[in-house]
Amino acid sequence: MNIRSLDVVIVDLPTIRPHKLAMHTIVMQTIILVRVTGEDGLEGWGEVATIGGASYCAETPEAIKMNIEKYIKPLVIGRNAAHFDAISYTVNNHVVGNTFAKAAVEAAVIELAAKTRGVSVHELFGGQIHDSLPVAWTLASGETRRDIEEAKESLHAKRHNIFKLKIGMGDPKRNVDHVLKIKEAVGDTASIRVDVNQAWDETTAMYCIEALEDGGIDLIEQPLPAWNKEGMSRLASRFKVPIMADESLGSLEEVYQVAKHRSGNVFSLKPANVSGLTATKKVAAIAEAAGISLYGGTMIESALGTAICAHLYSTIPEMKYGTELFGPLLFTDTITTNAIVYEEFQLKVPNGPGYGMEIDVEKIFHYGRDL
Repeated sequence: MNIRSLDVVIVDLPTIRPHKLAMHTIVMQTIILVRVTGEDGLEGWGEVATIGGASYCAETPEAIKMNIEKYIKPLVIGRNAAHFDAISYTVNNHVVGNTFAKAAVEAAVIELAAKTRGVSVHELFGGQIHDSLPVAWTLASGETRRDIEEAKESLHAKRHNIFKLKIGMGDPKRNVDHVLKIKEAVGDTASIRVDVNQAWDETTAMYCIEALEDGGIDLIEQPLPAWNKEGMSRLASRFKVPIMADESLGSLEEVYQVAKHRSGNVFSLKPANVSGLTATKKVAAIAEAAGISLYGGTMIESALGTAICAHLYSTIPEMKYGTELFGPLLFTDTITTNAIVYEEFQLKVPNGPGYGMEIDVEKIFHYGRDL
């Protein structure tokens, strides 16, 4: 089906509590929605989420919207959505960078292609291997007692038994102590992991990772800046605890280099980092060929964006470290009329045509803005 129109809207969703990262504290999460409409009126929706305006990456929500409308939209209008890979190839040849913008558009085009056939998106990527995925929860209140209570509540409700802590902000030694107290409180009932968000230098990382490893922490995410791939290699070879690359994986070329030099022994998959779902499947293939484990990352998407990632991750044979698709649980409201289901420590991959989510247009108008 040929694409007749493309629309972009920025939406701000309030969170249930402050969510502290190394570069920003989220109290209102911004997502960018793309709608493509076919000639018969059928719609496909895509989404990317961003963190802290320009504090996380160069693509701000406003830039994503403007660049889609001015530079990507003309390359998409009139094209057959069924040829989504060819459309992405054209866009990549004419638009440099802008991976978030490309990912949002591609996701919408892919949903239109799936709905035209009356199938779920995972059918377009080889079929579903998993109908549910393990899902981590990020403990990001910054208060040890509150984080312990939150972890124990999630364990009791059988919602999460994997917990990540963001420890890139503030005093590293104090942050390590905070993490180890939580690990001591939950013991072997849960996996505890940390995300440094590129905040440490190599000397700090050496000291802190040793303490975290000794304390039973299961995974260290992006301890060094994305550019310091040699340092990441040294850390990955020095410690037994796995070192996960995230921001280091900014393109397929970077993914190859990280795999080649072992600048991490786990990869965090994020469609927005590499221009979309088709490229993310290629990242997974590079990791599989190199013997590198996988984790389904998040940019803290809404229910729609979460479903987009879940459909792709469900087609990947082994997600050894699970996923982090908790986004809908962090928001006070939703932009879909149906919800993502979380139970027995798993996320259930939505069924139905496309991504299986029904958009609530009134909510989009309520929370949306132009720029």
